[in-house]
Amino acid sequence: MTASYGRRQRLKSIIGGSAGNLVEWYDWYAYSAFTLYFAPAFFPSDDPTAQLLSAAAIFAVGFVMRPIGAWIMGVYADRRGRKAGLTVSVALMCAGSLLIAVTPSYDRIGVAAPALLLLARLMQGLSVGGEYGASATYLSEMAGRTHRGFFSSFQYVTLISGQLIALTVLLVLQALLPVKDLEHWGWRIPFAIGGVLAIAVFYIRRGLSETDSFTRARATSAPASSGWSLFRDHPREAGMVIAMTAGGTLAFYAYSTYMQKFLVNTSGFSRESATEITTAALFIYMLLQPIAGALSDRIGRKPLLVGFGIGGVALTWIIFKTLETVSSSFLAFLLVLGGLVVVTGYTAINAVVKAELFPAHIRTLGVALPYALANTLFGGTAEYVALWFKSRGMESGFYVYVTVLIAASLVVYLRMPETKRESRIVEE
Repeated sequence: MTASYGRRQRLKSIIGGSAGNLVEWYDWYAYSAFTLYFAPAFFPSDDPTAQLLSAAAIFAVGFVMRPIGAWIMGVYADRRGRKAGLTVSVALMCAGSLLIAVTPSYDRIGVAAPALLLLARLMQGLSVGGEYGASATYLSEMAGRTHRGFFSSFQYVTLISGQLIALTVLLVLQALLPVKDLEHWGWRIPFAIGGVLAIAVFYIRRGLSETDSFTRARATSAPASSGWSLFRDHPREAGMVIAMTAGGTLAFYAYSTYMQKFLVNTSGFSRESATEITTAALFIYMLLQPIAGALSDRIGRKPLLVGFGIGGVALTWIIFKTLETVSSSFLAFLLVLGGLVVVTGYTAINAVVKAELFPAHIRTLGVALPYALANTLFGGTAEYVALWFKSRGMESGFYVYVTVLIAASLVVYLRMPETKRESRIVEE
């Protein structure tokens, strides 16, 4: 960071970038939080698991757009600026949320209802695909060298905050509205809220400062950012991002978005209890992110990633198998929190690690596209794969699947360089 930005300006930029990230992820997770209520409106069926499978399939399809969004907006942010990429992504998220809020149910417009829901999720997938790379790059470049892990960890603080706010809105609506009203029209409220907040963030992001790293890169003769140049000039780094993301993103979605359904469908908790357990665990998990990020500034990124890999391989089966038969809400909370503590080793620092691997002229695309590819294959399909195993009477197969993917990523963590020491982020 050059002298052109003081500490106050730097903090303002980081807070502004993080606030936008929070709203983006609130909109994204509102879909998952309210699936139990809106699934019947779009997918009529006598089988609740079949309804959830249909809704989860559209959740997964939204992830198909993430690599496309990562590619288009990654190139855009590398060529036009990080601020420009952040502004476009939140505008797309706003449009998707408002479309879900106003789409009529299946009984009124037939198959057009799930079709419009699909369109909205495709728009949101395009948005989130660009958001991850732009925000990870922006926060990493705006942070100073000695606190880069700490400040970049706020990407997941705001990501989790978005999920927590979605769950909090759910808890409030559960307390205020009868179940019939929630299923009939109440589930539209969170999407309307998200659309309005996204409009506010659009104007906030227009006032953000551009990063010095982008300004310097634009003044050089470096080749223009493109998908071809990424995989031609940086194949090792791109492959490393895909491999290190696979296990981490699968574990994150298993313990966050899918866990609420698991506690209802498998453990036997009520929807209200499952929401409370998940919300409490995610709140503490959110607070752990900057602690882990600051720790990585002292001891390096690699020890945290390796710790996640070892813990994930050793504990995933045990945690899920125990949750199958748990009857105590407090014990369920401790088990879910235990899994999230392990995942913290990945989530708190994954953004900065990826940003430190690439030069500035292609950094946004390098962070976004390989991550989005891995997220589409493993994160976006987590719920669907889990429910598929359950529908086939082989639920424990999902626990094995998660464990194997974490083990594969662990191999990469053990072999990768220490990016804190060998960071590609240029500083003056």
